[in-house]
Amino acid sequence: MNARAFLFAVLAGATGQAGQAQDYVGSAVCADCHRDQAESWQGSHHALAWTEVADGAVLADFDDTQFSHDGMQVMFADRDGALSAQVTGKDGVTTEYPVHSVVGIAPLQQYLFETEPGRLQSFDVVWDTEEGRWYHLYPDQDLPPDDGLHWTGPYKNWNARCAECHATGYVKNYEAEAARYASTQAEIGVGCEACHGPGSAHIDWVGGQAPPDGLNAFGFSMSWGRGQTEAEIQQCAGCHSRREALADGNPLPGTPYHDAYNLAPLRPGLYHPDGQILDEVYVYGSFLQSRMYARGVGCMDCHDPHRAELKADGNGICTQCHSPAGNPDFPTLRLAEYDTPAHHHHPAGSEGAQCKNCHMIERVYMGVDGRRDHSFRIPRPDLGLGVDACTDCHADEGQPWAAQQISAWFPDASHRVAHYGASFAMAAGGEPGDPEALTAIALDREQAGIVRATALYLLQSFASPELAERLAPMLADPDPLVRANAPALQRQAPVTARVSRLEPLLSDPLRNVRIATAKEFLTIPAQALTPAQRVTAQHGMADWQRSMSHRLDFPETHLVLGGLALTLRNAQAAERAFREVVALDRQRAEAWPMLVQLAHINRGPQAALAALDEALSVLPDDPNLKQLARDMGR
Repeated sequence: MNARAFLFAVLAGATGQAGQAQDYVGSAVCADCHRDQAESWQGSHHALAWTEVADGAVLADFDDTQFSHDGMQVMFADRDGALSAQVTGKDGVTTEYPVHSVVGIAPLQQYLFETEPGRLQSFDVVWDTEEGRWYHLYPDQDLPPDDGLHWTGPYKNWNARCAECHATGYVKNYEAEAARYASTQAEIGVGCEACHGPGSAHIDWVGGQAPPDGLNAFGFSMSWGRGQTEAEIQQCAGCHSRREALADGNPLPGTPYHDAYNLAPLRPGLYHPDGQILDEVYVYGSFLQSRMYARGVGCMDCHDPHRAELKADGNGICTQCHSPAGNPDFPTLRLAEYDTPAHHHHPAGSEGAQCKNCHMIERVYMGVDGRRDHSFRIPRPDLGLGVDACTDCHADEGQPWAAQQISAWFPDASHRVAHYGASFAMAAGGEPGDPEALTAIALDREQAGIVRATALYLLQSFASPELAERLAPMLADPDPLVRANAPALQRQAPVTARVSRLEPLLSDPLRNVRIATAKEFLTIPAQALTPAQRVTAQHGMADWQRSMSHRLDFPETHLVLGGLALTLRNAQAAERAFREVVALDRQRAEAWPMLVQLAHINRGPQAALAALDEALSVLPDDPNLKQLARDMGR
């Protein structure tokens, strides 16, 4: 498949997800035998991640309550158990939506409306279960109904953005040409089979039938228990991470993470420069930075998998290992007393004496939902990066004060060494950055893989033949996240060297690495490849094509396709792609100037002026469009 064929294959639409040989049987069937586990699970955040209205999980007040915000009015009603919301938008249009289903149980509950057959949207007015009130998730945003971020827009679409982590056996089934969803799931909510895999072969095993090849001894695709820590972490991470899915819906439980997802590195805007959480990044990216992860600690060491709660209260969750007794499963731990003022330097029982408040900063998302950083780091106010646990609590003091306090309490400075955050901070602040410092971080095997991968990501703007040669060994790094971020650094290498270095990664066992590598082959002339290399490259591009075709309901996907078409000098395909961007989200300002220029290329100056007028009707204050209008004599 050449580059042009690849582009048209993606634009042609998605291929269906292949069915699995095993069948889902539903959590109720599992509960017949596994009653204790089922009882723990039934009231959990997993079981209640998505429920039917009839299931009785609705907590909000629908007794003709009202809510107003920024020109929008909502009337919530309960008519003999039929819940609805009558919404009058900023445009004055009133629509009544029956409540389709319920999301979550605490500390907030959200409600879904079916705005078109099969299309579910998550409403922005939600119920605070702690305070017993309606509130708006984004009170500071001015969101007219045609804004992509409005609750009816593509970014609040449940089918595309949320359902796969709130359902079991979910398949999105987006029909690109009709712009419709025919989504299916085995079960709403995170059921037993969402983590263990389809249960039909297990039922057969109970009846005496040997499991098919590829399943474990009990007939499941996913194995849990001693010796499975990394696989367990990756299974949890499928939902508890900021990532890009590579398939259409839930991967089969037990699928390696990097075969199913592209994990976001510690990018500016998602994380603070030192790797602490900033935007909603769902735990995995921070946990990968931790010494706990490096020493073999897994999710199940702290979290009960069925109750989806911590195994102990307060500091007990930490002192199960961090104590004079220690934990034989982690023999490298220093045996010491930590739950004492001699260590935490705060009054016993106070907020400052809680391990999590010093080692796991908390950030609030969705208005009321506090989530904690899982990098379990030692506070470093001495870095001066603007965020640390000390000044989270002592907001009236500054980081110099906090650094002085810690230095006085812990005069041994062995933990206060140079930190990658100083180099990442330059990129976060829009500065060019220091390529030598970033290269040193990328090559430092003592750093966490996600840190090294981030350094590679930040080095892309410094790509050169010399840097490509220096970083070539990272293409064979044991960490798949590093391997997936290394191919882009080879773009400036001579073609022969680029091909020889990248070719092995086209056969990498993990799909995300293969896709990252295939992208780099689009700009390699076919004549530079042997017939065998062309075939291997085609397989990698097919992986990428399938991945892209599963996300044709994302405006971001069509931005990528538009850029790809421009690279291939296909102006007509580029215009179609950018037109689809603004069809999905009219506020994507970066797409409109491209549409104006492409209209001129494809159909002449009058078409360009018509496209400009259309763009200005949507974004009249956009500076790039205003400049374009001046350039065109408007």
